Amino acid sequence: MTAPLPSSAPITVQVALGERSYDIVIGRGGIDTLGQRIAALRPGARTAIVTDRNVAAQWLAHAEAALDQAGIAHACIVVEPGESSKSYAGLQQVCEALIAAKIERNDLVIALGGGVIGDLAGFSSALVRRGLDFVQVPTSLLAQVDSSVGGKTGINSPHGKNLVGVFHQPVLVIADTAVLDTLSPRQFRAGYAEVVKYGALGDAAFFAWLEANHAEIAHGGSAREHAIATSCRAKAGIVARDERETGERALLNLGHTFGHALEAATGFSDRLFHGEGVAIGMVLAAEFSAERGMMPASDAARLAQHLAAAGLPTRMQDIGGFAQEGLADADALLTLMTQDKKVKRGRLTFILMEAIGRAVIANDVDPAPMRDFLQRKLSER
Repeated sequence: MTAPLPSSAPITVQVALGERSYDIVIGRGGIDTLGQRIAALRPGARTAIVTDRNVAAQWLAHAEAALDQAGIAHACIVVEPGESSKSYAGLQQVCEALIAAKIERNDLVIALGGGVIGDLAGFSSALVRRGLDFVQVPTSLLAQVDSSVGGKTGINSPHGKNLVGVFHQPVLVIADTAVLDTLSPRQFRAGYAEVVKYGALGDAAFFAWLEANHAEIAHGGSAREHAIATSCRAKAGIVARDERETGERALLNLGHTFGHALEAATGFSDRLFHGEGVAIGMVLAAEFSAERGMMPASDAARLAQHLAAAGLPTRMQDIGGFAQEGLADADALLTLMTQDKKVKRGRLTFILMEAIGRAVIANDVDPAPMRDFLQRKLSER
């Protein structure tokens, strides 16, 4: 865990799901191999690239050139960037465009973008013609280490994040680490929160390695690829054992119940990126765990210190304009949490922590102490 892998050759991580197994290919220049990999995977297939306007400006021509070089026909579907496209309207736009492009069941949809595009294109491909295969080409760090792997697809509801969707596994993931050089520092940091999550929930040695190497990960090179590959291996292992989140896979939601509620409270806007919500959510989960006597307070502080050192928000007060708009209300946040997908018969389920590197599923959490905890955290200055 302490020796980064060489960056000269791509790293391949397999998601082992029997006949539906697929590879995650990690390395610089991956988009340039898109055509040859699709030609080998699905000879004769036509494709439709789903992307957003921002990603299209930088990477669509590269993807099209790779497909052209391999003689693969393609259509392009471009949506607006941001969470607003992960909606019923965005879903309709992409589904209708796929039908208009005459993409058939033996063809492929290519999701070229971050988590929003991966979720939207994946969900659309699951619905059109009762199921099209798709390839993930994630262009954000968050998507490369998390949302592109494991088959969760969907859109947001006004009631909450990712409440409408299906499990639909990709047939290939190409994580081109060169595209991360074009991310803004804030976008990169938001993705890094999901990398930290893997260490926090199940790998104390990896967390310690991140503490020592997070600056090198931001700079690129072998440390970055090692962090991405380690994160993907962790998720691939969990997904292979629990594809549809009936048990262990719920651990991957560390920080997400809090984070999704905060995203909903801020209108799924750029005021709070998903990874930023997860960072705050992980700290809240750790602090709540420490208050319950489950986790040493020093471990909760260590988690917060590392996230802060990486430039991530760690408190609800770090969200711009949150309190001023009247959204800093414990009851309102608790109501949003009751829409979380892990809620069972109205009872809250949280992913809590026993230590750095050891998360647990806490079923049937009493809302009363959770409300009191949120109220105290909101009243902090």
